[in-house]
Amino acid sequence: MAGLNQLLGSCPHPTCMAKSRRTTSAGWFTNLANGSAAAVGSPVAFLLALATIVAWVITGPFFHYSNTWQLVVNSWTNVMTFLVVFLIQNSQNRDSRAVNLKLDELIRSTEQAHDEMIDIERLSDQELEKLAKRYERIRQEWEERRTGRDHQRK
Repeated sequence: MAGLNQLLGSCPHPTCMAKSRRTTSAGWFTNLANGSAAAVGSPVAFLLALATIVAWVITGPFFHYSNTWQLVVNSWTNVMTFLVVFLIQNSQNRDSRAVNLKLDELIRSTEQAHDEMIDIERLSDQELEKLAKRYERIRQEWEERRTGRDHQRK
């Protein structure tokens, strides 16, 4: 436990870490990604995007559906899509890491759980496939035992 205390500071409990997280500033990109992800995923952002497309369609006849008119919306949507992909990926990476850490904590704190399951997200695809097959066999064995018990009751 001393190693964990050194790694996490004087209070290794997640609630202490959450409290300290509120008082310290995260990296600029994390702050930008969090704020942008919240904004981009909001109903207001959707309505703004929809209004922009509607305005673009309505202005088509005024600009005689010119190449410039098309280029404006194509360029705008390409740039926005390009940037939002990175923001979404950053948000998903953090969410995935947080979920994995929570699962690791549950595995660690549950006596009957297999500790080797901690950090399995770092395994290769072949190792994950082997592990998935192992658990599929366990599920099939359980199903056979359950089905056998159901037949014995009848």
